[in-house]
Amino acid sequence: MFDIVLSGCDVLLRQGGRFCVEDGCDIAVTGERITAIEKSGHIGREAAREWIDVSGRLAIPGLINCHAHVPMVLFRGLAEDVGIESWFNDFIWPLESNLEPEDVYWGMLLGLAEMIQSGVTTVADHYFFCDYTAQAVQEAGTRANITWAVFGHEGEAKLNRTTDFVRKWQGAAGGRIATWLGPHAPYTCDDAFLSLCAQRARELGVGIHIHCSETHEQRELSLQQHGVTPPEVLRRTGVLDVPTILAHGIGITSADITMLAQHDVAVAQCAKTYLKLGMGTARVDEFRAAGLKVGVGTDGVVSSNTLDVLEQMRILALDHKQSAHDSTRMPIQQLLDMAFVGGAATMRMPEIGELAPGKFADITLLRQDGAHVFPRYDATANLVYSHRAGDVETVLCNGRVLLRDGRLTTIDLARVRAEVTQRLARLNRRAHDKRLATYPT
Repeated sequence: MFDIVLSGCDVLLRQGGRFCVEDGCDIAVTGERITAIEKSGHIGREAAREWIDVSGRLAIPGLINCHAHVPMVLFRGLAEDVGIESWFNDFIWPLESNLEPEDVYWGMLLGLAEMIQSGVTTVADHYFFCDYTAQAVQEAGTRANITWAVFGHEGEAKLNRTTDFVRKWQGAAGGRIATWLGPHAPYTCDDAFLSLCAQRARELGVGIHIHCSETHEQRELSLQQHGVTPPEVLRRTGVLDVPTILAHGIGITSADITMLAQHDVAVAQCAKTYLKLGMGTARVDEFRAAGLKVGVGTDGVVSSNTLDVLEQMRILALDHKQSAHDSTRMPIQQLLDMAFVGGAATMRMPEIGELAPGKFADITLLRQDGAHVFPRYDATANLVYSHRAGDVETVLCNGRVLLRDGRLTTIDLARVRAEVTQRLARLNRRAHDKRLATYPT
């Protein structure tokens, strides 16, 4: 007896290393996993405890957000049309100094609601007060790799707090939560602190999620101050001795890539942020050719405005075509591979990122009846270049329905909005004499 059968949908499958869409299928779910994918008519209604008619919808793996600062939704729209130094020093870090722990809980729930509504079931989150982040993920029913960001000047005492968090929440929510360590970046953490973080990660048996070579200017500053690039700083301090997610990597050089390929490294790409802040374009093709894992992320909404991974996929492809002046760059199949297979690899979660028996039942269903996706000559092209977050109708994570016919089932969005609203007047005050850290120039 199956717990759920999703009946009549078209399914994005991976066959022989390529993605294709099989029309008119039923997806059977038992517990937390996909049990079967069959052509419609092969599974009888009597075989399922719950039969959900999703005829004409497109089923894809739950989208994976490989780098985000989800509770930053609290500050959406407060740092527009400014340079990256001002973005950090005059806006973000002064604003974030207003945060109280419970703000992060409500901000995380708001961001999780937005992601569920746009088909995202898994996120690598890098933020603060992460006990509250984890509580929100546990309640929302999603999957997450949660990292408590820490700056070097906060010292060992703060690092101890984050290691306590890792121990407490590792494997929580029935295994849906993983926890890593999160020194913020080489430019906000000195070598001694990075080495201490690497030592703690080895002791805990976890990875590290860190910003690295976000811009070419950061690379040049590192060369001036340390004589080596930021990835080399991470290598010599032992950070690369554990699994790592490097956020952005626009300033990563060819020599860095050769070195990084000798380690368990993934690079998360958040193209909308790069375009908006004028940061440049990463060497994604070189990353992949060298065997580095590459996944798609959204970054925080103060630089990307949404937590929409479909949008980020499209922008990533367009940015690479434009920057190379080559329309053949980053074709659809490569982009889908990064978004799903690469996303799962980046998260070190091999049981997500694909719709197949035995995989976790993380499933997003999109309507295909909008004018913007008709006609449907190529469903994969529509997915990348035409579909939008508003097409998402039903979402499952770990076999549980989180969005049904467009309605959230685990998050009371009206209450979340009310709780966030009463905090906004305090949160949006920008005191120039108060900031979490300083962005170097």
